[in-house]
Amino acid sequence: MNLKDWEKAFKALGQHLRLRIIALLAEEELCVCELEEILGITQPAISQHLRVLKEADLVWEEKVSQWVFYHLNREKLAAFLREWLAYLDIPLAEKEEFAPYYEKLQHLMENPKVACRAPRKRGSKDGNN
Repeated sequence: MNLKDWEKAFKALGQHLRLRIIALLAEEELCVCELEEILGITQPAISQHLRVLKEADLVWEEKVSQWVFYHLNREKLAAFLREWLAYLDIPLAEKEEFAPYYEKLQHLMENPKVACRAPRKRGSKDGNN
């Protein structure tokens, strides 16, 4: 995944109703009318939330006769969380999209503009090197 994919997934997960929908779908596949009844919000609102979750590939739909049932994409959610944690373990210096921030961070650690910490040597995480 790249940063844009994570932004999309975090956007999908960053809203309380979508988190509730995910929790409900973790329990049972549901159609829009069932979600509407459980959550007490309108069909268009449910559909908008489901659209965002589908765009992030966190839910998938299955048409059964005239009904569309929504399912939690557990594999995608699990992969998203694993990959995000793995991404966080990669040193910031190796993340191309964070290069300007890494340079600023290093400069700030060596020559702080704020008084919340003492300067530390380059490459030291705890200041003891």
